[in-house]
Amino acid sequence: MSKYQTYSEYKISDDELVGDIPVDWDLWKWKHMMSHPMMYGANEAALDDDRSNPRYIRITDMNSDGSLRDDTFRSLPLPVAEDYLLEDGDILVARTGATVGKSFLYKSEFGTSCFAGYLIRARINKRISNSRFVYWFLQSDQYWNYISGSQIQATIQNVSAEKYGDLKLPVPNNPQHALTIANFLDHETAKIDTLIEKQQQLIKLLKEKRQAVISHAVTKGLNPNAPMRDSGVEWLGEVPEHWVVGRYKFCTSRIVVGIAEAATHAYAENGVPIIRSTNITEEGLNSDGMLFIKESFAEGNESKYLYANDVVTVRTGYPGISAVIPEFLNRSQCFTNLVATPKRGISSEFLAEYLNSHTGKSYFALLGWGSAQKNISVPILQNVPIAIPPEDEQSEIAAFIQKKRSGYKKILDKAELQIELLKERRTALISAAVTGKIDVRNWQPPVDSSANHSNEPLQEATP
Repeated sequence: MSKYQTYSEYKISDDELVGDIPVDWDLWKWKHMMSHPMMYGANEAALDDDRSNPRYIRITDMNSDGSLRDDTFRSLPLPVAEDYLLEDGDILVARTGATVGKSFLYKSEFGTSCFAGYLIRARINKRISNSRFVYWFLQSDQYWNYISGSQIQATIQNVSAEKYGDLKLPVPNNPQHALTIANFLDHETAKIDTLIEKQQQLIKLLKEKRQAVISHAVTKGLNPNAPMRDSGVEWLGEVPEHWVVGRYKFCTSRIVVGIAEAATHAYAENGVPIIRSTNITEEGLNSDGMLFIKESFAEGNESKYLYANDVVTVRTGYPGISAVIPEFLNRSQCFTNLVATPKRGISSEFLAEYLNSHTGKSYFALLGWGSAQKNISVPILQNVPIAIPPEDEQSEIAAFIQKKRSGYKKILDKAELQIELLKERRTALISAAVTGKIDVRNWQPPVDSSANHSNEPLQEATP
């Protein structure tokens, strides 16, 4: 914030979350800034999608960028909606559940709309301030600290209209000043959002390239000059002519389903590790949050033990995601996932990378069943078409992929960190502006914001 000026004089506020405020600001309770009392929405089922009727806005309709989702459109008949119709500049806040505190600024461009019962409407008195300034305050650290300290925890989190009404907001005495702050934040956060979006695009591109590199390595090999032949399998296309084409089952000595969900009495603080789908990632086994079962229960399922270098494959949810069992998880167990023991001369790492490749994922996406969640079975896994190179080449390919994964991970981690830092800067800027820690009264929008070179496309790095 060092590039921004501060106000020449401050005074002590009576709110420790807000701290000192400029002398020409006052602290208002939100309920005293209203032109109308806060109001709960309609308790009506969201069944209709007649676009000639008022839109029925719910928490699930709100996008993080301040827009409304089109795919979730619902409506209410006008006679039902008329007591809950929104006006331009109305603010909606979520009062319950995991989204408690989430806010939304309604604009007339969204069309005639009403709002649902899990939302509270706040209509600002324009002689005191403007709704855009208030909305920006609802994105600040001060606001979220208030929400976290005001939640009533029963079965679900809840903040009532009364609690919202007692929220204290620092407000410039001059409404034009509040409008300038809102304009400043509109402009500056848009620049930050653009940078965040470019980082997200970079991450998506890197993941696509990583997938392409892995898929090419496990289906075409590392030698671009190797003679190729038709595999005879549509999934594979051409493969190096010295590779052996077959099915996954011919690469393994067993494929079994892990144990069914254990009864409560089978769990233990220490014992035999139990691997769940959440522990299986393309980057390997993640032991975070690992559960344990009693040794006696594990021994009762001895045929389902997982041994070092076995390949474990997700069966439900994201079927096909596979990882190799590391040495420290030798003689562990898993819940309902698929376990394969490779034959001698077959690289576990090569098999796992093949299943994680685009080829493997496409196969599982087509043959898996289920609408809410995809599932695969032992026969589906057994019959995955695969081309196997000689043992030394399998190891070479696996080592190549591991090196590539490591390189991509460093770049992806850096991009993810950059996004977090940008988000932190965004929140810090909002918090400073709406509490008067920085003075932007003289801010003017740039004549040509498109000339800002910080918005140039990010260059893709190569691992």
